[in-house]
Order: sequence, then C-alpha cells, then structure tokens
Amino acid sequence: MAVVETETHGQVLVVRMNRPERLNALNHELRTELARCWTAFRHDGRLEVAILTGTGRAFCAGEDMKESLAERNPGGRQPDLEDPFNAGTLEKPVIAAVNGFAMGGGFMLVERTDLRVAATGAIFEVSEAKRWLLGGYNHGHLANMPFPVAMEMALGFRFTAERFHQLGFVNRLVAPEAVLEEALGMARHLLTLPPAARVNSVHMMRRMRPAPSPAQQRLAAALHEHGAKGDLIESRAAFAEKRAPQFKGWNDPQDRYRLPQLDEETGGTA
Repeated sequence: MAVVETETHGQVLVVRMNRPERLNALNHELRTELARCWTAFRHDGRLEVAILTGTGRAFCAGEDMKESLAERNPGGRQPDLEDPFNAGTLEKPVIAAVNGFAMGGGFMLVERTDLRVAATGAIFEVSEAKRWLLGGYNHGHLANMPFPVAMEMALGFRFTAERFHQLGFVNRLVAPEAVLEEALGMARHLLTLPPAARVNSVHMMRRMRPAPSPAQQRLAAALHEHGAKGDLIESRAAFAEKRAPQFKGWNDPQDRYRLPQLDEETGGTA
C-alpha cells in the first residue's frame, strides 16, 4: 500500500496521505514520499493546483511517536531530499481538504496551505507545548489571531473546525462527505483566473504574511534550550505508552528562574 496516493482532475492534483492505521502520522517514509510528490508537482507543467488530504478519520496526526522513540530522535527523521512544500519554494497554490484530526505536524501542513476546507467535527491542535520545551508561539501570529487565541494555540489547546471557521483560519466548513468536492470547486475557481493573476496573487499574499522578528527568533532558539532535554523523549514515551508523563522540568531547579531575555540594544539574548 502506497503511503501517498495521487489522482489528477484535469490540472488539479489530489495528494492523499495514506497511513489510516496510524492516523497518517508523519514517519520517515511518508515525509519522503510527500517530498517526492511535491517536487514532481512543482515541475509538471500540466498541473496548476494541488489539494492535500488524508485517508480515514485523520488528515494527519503529526509526528510518528513510535518511530521517533525507536530512533531516539524527537521530531522524527527528515527526508534526504528537499520538500518544496515545507521549504516554501513551491510556487503553485495548495488547498487543504481537512477530513479529520490535524494535530502537531499535521496542523503545520494545513498552516502552509493557501486555502483550507474542513469537515464539520474536524479537530486541530498545535502540539508543540506537549512535545518540546517551547510551545507553538508563532502559529497564532502567522494566522493574524488575537493574542488570547494565539496564546491558546501556543499552549496546546484543541480547536474545532467550527471555531477555526469562525476565527477565519478555515475558508469553508462542510459535511465530511463534501470536503474533497468543495476543495475541487475552489481549485476550479483558481483555474478560471488569468494564469499570471493566480501566480502573482499567491506569491504576493504569501509575502505579506506576518513573521516573528529576527530578535524574537533568536529568543525562541534560546528558549528551546531552556529545560531538561530528557523531557522531549519522556513526552513521546508517555504518549506511546498511554500514561501520564513524568517531567523533570529543569536539570537544575534554579534554571526555572533564569529565563533568556532579549537585549533591546543588540537584539540578542542575555
């Protein structure tokens, strides 16, 4: 069974993650096949728009915890070839057809798309606060969310598709059986536009998205080191073993109060 299935509808490519028994979790094989698929799509002059979706009851559950634990590699092993979709070098528009759970890395796949259709009852979660030493501080910022909503996202709260539709993160909310057809309808609309208008508009809109400042990114890098690194494996082990995690927090308890700070004059951290 192929972990990525594709089908074409004229100039539209449908990319379907196909590990339903693992809720389409991102293992090394799936990441590699997606990278190959996006590279082929990028260079295929016959295809103009892609739709990304999943098989079964999940869009994508994010990192494959079992593989990460087996390899002692939090975050999972990345493919050996560049993925233009993840790298932000894919010029063609991508529509998310969110058929179910979009968690962690699965949420980030949705976030990278240009337009989003979601099934009623689909669940979204930015999971970084549960798996790393810093929560998803940038996701609400990228989505232009109000501070309290961005904070909720950063701290790993779950969101329904209905709420995300109200907040403007999702473009269309439809019955589960209508998700793909609605996404295809949006793709067909894009194909009615003058090709330059579609390409140029997508390029311009992407360049207008907010981004953390360089100083904020340096602070985030420092905060990723602020805590006991053993908790990265513990969070994944507890998830895989279906038990409550036993977190250490800090190797030295006093490190809790030694938070890195931004130096306002140099833009560095202190």
